[in-house]
Amino acid sequence: MSPNDETLSNPASGSLKPAARPRPFLLVVMEMEHPLARPGLCGLDALDEVLLGRGATRVWSRQSHEGRRQLVLQLPDRWMSREHARLVRAGEQWMLEDVNSKNGLRVNGETRGRGWLANGDLLELGHTLLMFRLTASTEPAFSPEASGGEPQEPVPGFATMNPGLTQELAKLARVARTPVPVMVEGETGTGKELLARAYHALSGRPGDFVAVNCGALPDTLVQSELFGYRKGAFSGATEDRPGLVRSSDRGTLFLDEIGELPLPAQASLLRVLQESEVLPVGGTRPLAVDLRVVAATNRDLGRMVREGTFRSDLLARLSGLRLWIPPLRERREDVGLLVAELLRRLVPAGARGPSFTPAAARALFRYDWPRNVRELEHALALAVALSPERIDLEHLPAELQVKPPPRAPEAAPAEPPSDSRERDELLALLREHQGNVSQIAQALGTSRAQVHRLFKRHGLEPESFRS
Repeated sequence: MSPNDETLSNPASGSLKPAARPRPFLLVVMEMEHPLARPGLCGLDALDEVLLGRGATRVWSRQSHEGRRQLVLQLPDRWMSREHARLVRAGEQWMLEDVNSKNGLRVNGETRGRGWLANGDLLELGHTLLMFRLTASTEPAFSPEASGGEPQEPVPGFATMNPGLTQELAKLARVARTPVPVMVEGETGTGKELLARAYHALSGRPGDFVAVNCGALPDTLVQSELFGYRKGAFSGATEDRPGLVRSSDRGTLFLDEIGELPLPAQASLLRVLQESEVLPVGGTRPLAVDLRVVAATNRDLGRMVREGTFRSDLLARLSGLRLWIPPLRERREDVGLLVAELLRRLVPAGARGPSFTPAAARALFRYDWPRNVRELEHALALAVALSPERIDLEHLPAELQVKPPPRAPEAAPAEPPSDSRERDELLALLREHQGNVSQIAQALGTSRAQVHRLFKRHGLEPESFRS
């Protein structure tokens, strides 16, 4: 029998990739005296010990001492001792301990001499903030060999230290030059339009980027604003207007707050996407348009479909790649990175920029930022206006000056108890829906944000369950 005549076997119907064990990373998230310095990260998987101390510049170097694999991290911080602290591996966990430093160390704002590290712990050594992170990401920036690298930008202009978001951005970069539509989901102020603009730049399309806030369009003018109109189509139509859709011909149309679009306009938009042509109000002949669409929302469109306020066929047409931008409170490792980027816009070119007191820096990382990056930008603008050279707690908005109760640590390195009912239910849903967070949120009747919080609490990575 010829090999070509052999019938191939399908893989077992329930087979999934095993969940990857979270790997440890150490991130330098902010130098208070030099906040414009870029953050850096290092994988700890292939190490037994990390030695932290003062140096002339930031230097990451690996070495072996008495059979122990070491990383030496030197930081240009005058408030650090030359030998300040060390991280020591113990099985799957890591311990941080002071090595007789002059100024001691803090973990999550509390003085600590020695203790186990948990995911998301913020370490304060002198005037430098570091973070301990666990991730199952397979992106190169988060490989065990990563050592001292600056955060990569799969989408130029949208840098992140968050492993999950890095993976999503890598997908976006891969589809940028294809006709695949993109849906960006996330809370207000997380940077959805910024990401859409970066996507347009990657696409190489010669037309314009046109942003439309669907929630700001008056109901009576939605059709004419989007699709244009002919002269005399209605009272006041004194000339032809192309509309926003045709203005984005051969470019990118960004439909922000797509969930606010009225049903009649949804039907018209669906036809435009299906036929690649638009009929202006008062027109008799449709006009061809070469359209690429990025839609964005902070609403649960799946629930809106069930409630009859959003068309399921339009949602399907818009949802080629669905990308979730986590709120800033769920990616605190990005606060220092964002501070550096925002300060570059606020201070004159070539200027050193302001420094931060420890109290001010702690406040930036412990605050929940309910209005996300937009709120951070406003807070920094205020602080720089009040104190251009050194920012203290009193220069930040009042909300940041209130000290919250101690932050509970995130998921610890050790696996949660195997008999945990909630974790078992989440694992079952991950297997059933192959890591699709939107479907899991729908099954639980809750939001994607809440599902991400549950995953983080139990140390689960939905990416590990995707085929």
